[in-house]
Amino acid sequence: MIGIIDYGAGNIRSLGNALERLGKPFFVSQDVNELQRADKLILPGVGEARSAIESLDRVGLLQWLTTVRVPFLGICIGMQILFEHSDERDTACLGIVPGRVARFDDTKLKVPHMGWNRVNLKAQSALFEGIRDGEFFYFVHSFGAPLVPDTIGATEYGQQFSSAVQHENFYGVQFHAEKSGNAGLHLLRNFVELC
Repeated sequence: MIGIIDYGAGNIRSLGNALERLGKPFFVSQDVNELQRADKLILPGVGEARSAIESLDRVGLLQWLTTVRVPFLGICIGMQILFEHSDERDTACLGIVPGRVARFDDTKLKVPHMGWNRVNLKAQSALFEGIRDGEFFYFVHSFGAPLVPDTIGATEYGQQFSSAVQHENFYGVQFHAEKSGNAGLHLLRNFVELC
């Protein structure tokens, strides 16, 4: 059973609709005892890093997340907070993936980065099984994660940034898989079935 982590800021309805289309059972909770029974966990994200971290802390999930041993997928802000730090309101994050998430240069680029863009695969991962290199996914974000050894997908927007990462059982995607059409559904199916 898939546990969707509810911290009051995620795009839960769209993600739930995508999982329903795939015929994958899920539940939504912010209770550690319930979430510990999940086979897979997804942290959807909308908003900004500091608010996400504070919300997770308020509902008692922040420290627990670093101990999770089942496959975990962070989406958008859910991926960014896997890193050590975000420049968004100078926020200390979970520290699972090394590196600092930084704002795009709005003197040279339209910020937020919004719309369809390619993900270029950088390493083999079950998350992208059967998805072609350079596939388009849907993005909405103003901050980008650096390229790090855990990068499995990268995207170009003024510079290359990590659009997908994997560290042990933790996966993250910057794009909104739940809003990325067939490619996004394929990736979600891969996470549920293969990762």
